[in-house]
Amino acid sequence: MTLEKLLASIDSAARGSQVLVERPGFSARHAKTLAGTRSALFSLLMAMATVFAVELIVRQSTSETIAYFIDPMRPAWTTIAAFFLVMLALDALFGREHKGALLVAPLAIVPAFICQQKQVFLSDPLYPTDFLFGRQIMELMPVLVKDRPWTAVGIVLGILATIVAIGLLLRYAWRNFPKLTRRERLARVAFALPLLVAFWNIMDYNHFSWIRDRLRVIPIMWDQTENYRHNGFVLAFAINLPMANVSAPAGYMADAIDRIPVKPLPAGTTHRGKPDVIVLMSESFWDPTRLPKVKLTPDPMPTIRELQGGNVFSPEFGGMTANVEFEALTGFSNAFLPYGSIPYQQYIRNPIPSLATFFRGEGYVSRAIHPFQGWFWNRTAVYKAFGFDTFRSEENMPPMQKRGIFASDESLTKEIIRQADTTDDPFFFFAVTLQGHGPYEANRYTKNTIKVEGDLPEADRQVLATYAQGIKEADDSLKMLMDWAKNRDRETIIVLFGDHLPPLNTVYTSTGYMKDVTAERKGPKDQMKAQHETPLVVWSNKTGARKDIGSISPAFLSYQILKQAGYEHPYYTGFLGKVHDHFRILDRYMLIRKNGKEVADWLRQPKIPPSLRDYRFLQHDMMFGKRYSTERFFKSHAELFSAGS
Repeated sequence: MTLEKLLASIDSAARGSQVLVERPGFSARHAKTLAGTRSALFSLLMAMATVFAVELIVRQSTSETIAYFIDPMRPAWTTIAAFFLVMLALDALFGREHKGALLVAPLAIVPAFICQQKQVFLSDPLYPTDFLFGRQIMELMPVLVKDRPWTAVGIVLGILATIVAIGLLLRYAWRNFPKLTRRERLARVAFALPLLVAFWNIMDYNHFSWIRDRLRVIPIMWDQTENYRHNGFVLAFAINLPMANVSAPAGYMADAIDRIPVKPLPAGTTHRGKPDVIVLMSESFWDPTRLPKVKLTPDPMPTIRELQGGNVFSPEFGGMTANVEFEALTGFSNAFLPYGSIPYQQYIRNPIPSLATFFRGEGYVSRAIHPFQGWFWNRTAVYKAFGFDTFRSEENMPPMQKRGIFASDESLTKEIIRQADTTDDPFFFFAVTLQGHGPYEANRYTKNTIKVEGDLPEADRQVLATYAQGIKEADDSLKMLMDWAKNRDRETIIVLFGDHLPPLNTVYTSTGYMKDVTAERKGPKDQMKAQHETPLVVWSNKTGARKDIGSISPAFLSYQILKQAGYEHPYYTGFLGKVHDHFRILDRYMLIRKNGKEVADWLRQPKIPPSLRDYRFLQHDMMFGKRYSTERFFKSHAELFSAGS
């Protein structure tokens, strides 16, 4: 249908009341009533069409979209009613029939398209908090455009066409759509506004609502994929709006914190001097030789393969680096936070205990290093809140050699060595690499030295070759750092781990490694470990590599680091050590015990293990609560930050 025909059809529907007035047998009052009814029905039809379009875009399946509408246990008609009320309210605001539909439809369809694209790359749907890091997306746009140039051109043209079309529609509506009388506007407001306010008040998932339950709106916060499937994009998105309001776990109070046992542990090292500690979180670092049906020659990660002592079970896939970083630095867990939340963006507003505050309390230089801009993932503010002395970012470091458009691992490693050589005091460096960031365009490197053999489409072969070359260079950079450390007198501990699996797209499906291009969020233990494990190396220039770590959540890295360095701490080695004695992986969908047995959906059980209950209390206390536990568990934090800071 052309734009001209669309405008004509809308105009014809909007003018239906004028025809009725002229028909014999109708009084003016009856004609006006019937015209109002037809106008409302047309708005309802527009609401239905908008909701259908939104769900079709997000679900990418006509059959699933139809199923959403015909299933009486799902709130499709509740969503339609909400759209209908919003359209009526906007009509009253602008004083024209059906103008609200022209505004609501694009405002709903554009986020739906963004949601569909996010699901392609990161497996998760669109959350309200995603708009907090829109600047990050724009900063990475050149990489995405380079990876899919024609898709980018189509998106730009589509946006421009949409803007022009909306402008023409609004202009036409303002000139031609029937005006509403003052009485008609008041009637629409009186009908729509109270219902919208009532509907908004029942959407907070933190409180049970009998009405919401009757409307089939079921907040499924523990499984956002099912949340969006059941409730539909718009209602699931609305349910997630209160995400920043983190309620206290049942039973949290000062007495509950006081009852948590604290093993008296001496401050400082237990058996040796203060070692230097370098922690490298390697962007998208993973073992590509895990892929079936392909052979990589030579081995792209010989150094790490020889030294690897375990794996990190990442709570993320393909992105959301900051959430993994949050666990590694704080010893807290994303499993206790609302699904889809991003602590760096939402919750870190005040000083929070971390490895940085611990090492500073021991007299260390505590420094964060990342060769990108400081605003990315809000790192400048977060690192300050974590207690780092300084944050060396792209703005205040020497220019880095680039591999593609990102700073190379080799250049970053040389910068770490330079900073270490100019630091006399013991130091704790936390560095986040950048070279491994996707997407993995075919021509990122002039020459790929890793040969990819196997039955793969050529496009996938090129992607895998680019990624494998980056793994090789990360491995070479670690070897360079270790060779430097071997010549140092002071003990130097180096920890390296990957933050998440890389977004290799169809490489996963072409090789049969995964059934989809993104990882599952829940499933059997072996499947989850295959899709979320990244290599972990813990090495000392005095004692060599640890080989007995196993697979652990990032939240237990602080325990491993301090034990390797010979330190004791009430929380990081004492309390987390007790939790680690029982559990090795703490994910919101699954626990894995020390003996390897899994516990699925543990957060939905009426009771959780006492150690995890206390874990949750401590985390909430320090992030959102009264900080009753500061003196007993985080004394160095209390000394660094006054109560009023």
